[in-house]
Amino acid sequence: MIRSFFFWVAIALILFSFLFPVFWVYVTSLKSGEDIFSTGMFFTPTLENYKYVLNVKPSLMELTNSILISVISTIFVIIISVPAAYSFARFNTGGGHLLFITISTRMFPGVVAAIPFFIAFKQLGILDTHIGLTLMYVYFNMSFATFLLYGFFKEIPVALENAAMLDGYNRLDIIRKIILPLIKPGVAITTMFCLIWSWNEFLYAFLFTRRVARTAAVGLSTFWGSVEVQWGPMTAYMSMAILPTLLAAWIMQRHIVRGLTFGAVKG
Repeated sequence: MIRSFFFWVAIALILFSFLFPVFWVYVTSLKSGEDIFSTGMFFTPTLENYKYVLNVKPSLMELTNSILISVISTIFVIIISVPAAYSFARFNTGGGHLLFITISTRMFPGVVAAIPFFIAFKQLGILDTHIGLTLMYVYFNMSFATFLLYGFFKEIPVALENAAMLDGYNRLDIIRKIILPLIKPGVAITTMFCLIWSWNEFLYAFLFTRRVARTAAVGLSTFWGSVEVQWGPMTAYMSMAILPTLLAAWIMQRHIVRGLTFGAVKG
C-alpha cells in the first residue's frame, strides 16, 4: 500500500514537471504585458501576442522552414540509414571499422565542425539556403540513426531470414515483406528522434542562416535582448512551435512505444 502510494506520487511529480512548463507557456501567451507581471491569478485572455507574432514577426516563414528542413532531412536520413544499418547488422560491412567511423562523427562537439563547414558552404554558395541546412542535418543525424537502427536489426533473428530463403524468398523480398514490417517501430522512434533534433537544433541554424532559411529555433531567440524580454510574444511563438512535434508524437505514439520496448522481453 505504501509502495503504491509513493509510486503514484512519483508519477504525479514527473507528469507535473513535464506538463507545467507547457501549461505556463500557453497561459502566459494569452496574457497582456501587465497581466504577465501581475501577482493575481485571474486575467482577461487576449490574442494580441499571437497577432503580433503573426503580423510583425516572420514567424510563419520560420515555422515553415523548420517543418520543411526537419521533414526532408529526416526522410533522407531514414532512406540512407535503413539499408546502411541492415548491411552492418547482417553482413558486418567493413568489419566493424566502417560502423565505428560512421558513429565517430557524433563523438565530437558540433561546434568543432562549424568553421570547416561554414567555409565549405560559403564556397559552394549554399549558406542561408534550405539545401545547406538540410545537408547539415542529414550529416549529423545519419550516424545516430544508423547506430540506433543497427541495434533494432540485431534483435531480429537471422534464422527468420534463413527460413524465408528456404521458402523461396530472395533478399529483396525478405527485406520488403518481413524485415521492414518488423523494424517499423524502430524506424518510427528513429524518425521521431531525428525530427526532434532537427526541429530544436540552434547552433548551425544560427550560424548558417540569416533570413531566407532561418528556422523557428533561431526566430525564438529574437524575442529577448540586452534590455528586455518580450515574454508575451515569445510564449505565443513557443506555443505555436510546440504543436508540430506534439502532433508528430501523437501520430506515431503507438509505434514509438513499441520501439522503446523492442527486444526488452526475451522468449
